[in-house]
Amino acid sequence: MHEIFINYRTQGGKEAAYICYERLSARFGEESVFLAAKSIEPGRNYVDALIAGAHGSRVLLALIDENWLDAPDPKNPGKRALVNRQDWVRREIEEALSSGTLVVPIMIGRGAEQLNARRLPKSLAELAECQYERLSLRALDTDMARLGDRLVRQVPELATLDRRPASPSTPTPAEGPGVHNNGQSGGIGQVGGSVGTFVNEAHGPLHTGDGNQFHKPKITGDGNNLFAGSRNDSIRQEFGTRSPRGRRDDER
Repeated sequence: MHEIFINYRTQGGKEAAYICYERLSARFGEESVFLAAKSIEPGRNYVDALIAGAHGSRVLLALIDENWLDAPDPKNPGKRALVNRQDWVRREIEEALSSGTLVVPIMIGRGAEQLNARRLPKSLAELAECQYERLSLRALDTDMARLGDRLVRQVPELATLDRRPASPSTPTPAEGPGVHNNGQSGGIGQVGGSVGTFVNEAHGPLHTGDGNQFHKPKITGDGNNLFAGSRNDSIRQEFGTRSPRGRRDDER
């Protein structure tokens, strides 16, 4: 069974639908994402396939562009498609809402505004209260990554299918002392092994042993301390680690 069902209207939503299908399939697998033009086998009853897909999915993504609400009915151009009970975009969303599927409106571009429940059929009024995501074709990588990450957190079944390596939540702890230097010239580097500290172009007092050094400014501590550049430069040393139907597309 497909985990993610992509609901869209051909006029205004087809391009975004295919993008979502490709990106989400790459992350969760093709068998996990339903797109009518890609997922219905030849000869299968498309009505049964669409109803079963919307009903059985974990998530339905309703792709909404700025003209979605007022899109004309192909069979009756004088009326809105959504008022037609046989409109497939409407039927798929109704099926998902009635079955308890997580429905996520995807606003395409900056022109798509949050839905007004009063302009929706009563059976779809709940859609206006669903938290939406926004998809910009100019920021696909960022928007699709964010959408995938949020779906993984909300749907445990998707977490087990996720092919994307988890990003570390905190930086890798340092294995030794950290050195922070600000506004100093020359070079400072850490050399592996027992060599200790490497200093290049020292233009001022230098201290590499134990104990304290007092020379305007005062430097204290143990371990290997280093000072390069003018005396007005600053050095900070820290020890430890840090965490942080073939139904045609134009009939949708």
